[in-house]
Amino acid sequence: MTIDISQFYQVFFDEAEELLAEMERLLLGVDVESPSEEDLNAIFRTAHSVKGGASTFGVTDMTEVTHVLETLLDRIRKGEMALTSTHVDAFLAAKDILKMQLDGHRLGTAVDQEAVGDVRMMLQELAQDVHIEAMAPVAPAFNAQESQAVDHSGGKRFRLELPPMVHREVEALAAELGLMGHVELTPLDAERHAMIVTTHESLDDIVAICSFVIDADQMKVSELPALSPTQSAREQAERERKEAEQGYGFFDPLPAAGAAAPSAEGEGYGFFQPLDEIRSNASGAADDARGYGFFQPLEVIRAQAGIKDAPAEAAKPSEEQEKKAARKEAEKQAHAPAGGESSSIRVSVEKVDQLINLVGELVITQAMIEQRAGSLDPVLHEKLMSGISQLTRNTRDLQESVMSIRMMPMDFVFSRFPRMVRDLATKLGKKVEFVTSGAATELDKGLIERIVDPLTHLVRNSIDHGIEMPDVRKAAGKSETGRLFLSASHQGGSIIIEVSDDGGGLNRDRILAKARQNGLPLSDNMSDADVWQLIFAPGFSTAETVTDVSGRGVGMDVVKRNITAMGGTVDIRSAKGFGTTISISLPLTLAILDGMLIQTGDEVYILPLGFVLESLQPAPEDVKEISGKGRVIKVRGEYLPLIPLYQIFDIAPRFTDPTQGILVIVETEGKKACLFVDELVGQQQVVVKNLESNYRKVTGISGATILGDGGVSLILDVTALVRSSRQLVDESNFVKEEP
Repeated sequence: MTIDISQFYQVFFDEAEELLAEMERLLLGVDVESPSEEDLNAIFRTAHSVKGGASTFGVTDMTEVTHVLETLLDRIRKGEMALTSTHVDAFLAAKDILKMQLDGHRLGTAVDQEAVGDVRMMLQELAQDVHIEAMAPVAPAFNAQESQAVDHSGGKRFRLELPPMVHREVEALAAELGLMGHVELTPLDAERHAMIVTTHESLDDIVAICSFVIDADQMKVSELPALSPTQSAREQAERERKEAEQGYGFFDPLPAAGAAAPSAEGEGYGFFQPLDEIRSNASGAADDARGYGFFQPLEVIRAQAGIKDAPAEAAKPSEEQEKKAARKEAEKQAHAPAGGESSSIRVSVEKVDQLINLVGELVITQAMIEQRAGSLDPVLHEKLMSGISQLTRNTRDLQESVMSIRMMPMDFVFSRFPRMVRDLATKLGKKVEFVTSGAATELDKGLIERIVDPLTHLVRNSIDHGIEMPDVRKAAGKSETGRLFLSASHQGGSIIIEVSDDGGGLNRDRILAKARQNGLPLSDNMSDADVWQLIFAPGFSTAETVTDVSGRGVGMDVVKRNITAMGGTVDIRSAKGFGTTISISLPLTLAILDGMLIQTGDEVYILPLGFVLESLQPAPEDVKEISGKGRVIKVRGEYLPLIPLYQIFDIAPRFTDPTQGILVIVETEGKKACLFVDELVGQQQVVVKNLESNYRKVTGISGATILGDGGVSLILDVTALVRSSRQLVDESNFVKEEP
């Protein structure tokens, strides 16, 4: 009976990706100067698990890399080799190669074989005198249903005469070629060796592997004739005889047949003294002094090991060590599972989305029932009304529970940045300490995936533009190591993500000068907050030179556009010499929102509650007309632009006079405006449907929903409405009135 393991490929892909991410996290957090045994074992286990999974599924390229990596890690964790920063860099590079190979199998992307070879040789060089045994080859066909061992007998035989090389390089090359076939190594003289390789691979593949170590032109290659069956049998017998003589390195030779075998009782099986000796010793000393006949006294053991009693002060850990231990313990707790066993299951996103859609339909149906029941007499239908109320509560609880399934912790985003910060800081010659908080804060999966790119750009900007070089920081009286903070927290129905640094801050004069050069509209009395917003203009950059990191002026405008498309806002706070904080506010989910139902004419629209500040009916003296600019409303000494909804969507209203209708004050991107509507209908939680994918993009509309009566209602895009309002062209008209 054969088992088709192809059904488990996706599980392997997911688990391997998680293991590689865990390996990177452990490598970035390991203390190179004094690594703990637990950390080294954990890193080794991740590499070993990846290798085991890759071997099971016949992913030979990943198996080969992890084989070399695992051997080196095993020696380090056993204390045979000291861990250095060079090792950490090499292990991180190996992790990148494994991720590239994994993506190649899963997504069909290209794999840079030259980079793979470079990393393998780098690991081999670090291993130095570590002898890495060639692995038993596994089936290279990734999509084969059954794995078959590769038999190299009957393959071509090549003789490789190598130039003078050090012995460890010869062993490394033999190990590499051993992955392709059977290798016999023969010394020619003190420095030169010859290899006979029996393989089914081509000569070009053999030469390509050798080219990583030596110049192929210095190597003599010849093809040997195939062995006859008699020669093959003789060679196999000779190999088996040598292996039997050597005992594979595990066993001592057996004693000669005539030699008397030592008695088991006399030997004590290698563990115990003879019983007579134990009895005689027991009579001459107390059990405690003799260690009960099993152990030496503690003082003797300590004296033989050269251990001396240290003073109490020396045993006390330093304050710095205590802080490190506390920090590692906190990180361990953050990444530890809730229980001893795995408390999660793998479910495809499609199933979750289908469940959410069904719950959305249930919410709409419940709203229809509730609306129909509104016309019934509550006294006559008391039990029905009570049941509908209970249904409403249960539906809302079910909806919130199902929506929480799509919520993911921000750690899925934050975990990508420690490696990037480390590499970029090293490249720029800066010292940066990366600190995160709020990694457990949850956000909708759809937003999690879309927030990665904007955050990546902001983090790179903070390192490149914000944090100064170590000598500049030292001259300014700061620590040479800059600090970069990434935090997330919930505020109401939104999540606030902040990227902060303790660098030099934004330069107001330089930003204004660049804005004038780019022809951006400026005013003499611009606040700092308005000046900082200028950096989001397309093509805006104050960098003096263009590098592969930044300087082209492409990015910040895309950051703001992407965040705005998610219904979020961006705010900047900066102080010269003290640093900059960029704050992003996003809704927790885009699938369901709490909305205010407003009516203009015969149309009912949904206004997201997150933008609403208040509603009012103005007095006639508070309505002002600005020539050519429309109307403004005076609200507690502040003039706000009026946005008549009936004009925006070209519908016939019931009221054209603001004093007869209702004004809803909304705020977006730090700017306020008044939406002029006929009536407030009520408040309702609605399921958002994508209008663009079902119809087309409509200016001022972000989506649609189905109301309780079965009718379709459009959801207003408040940000677009406020931006497109012509009254906002000249904001100097709307300054706050001085008391």
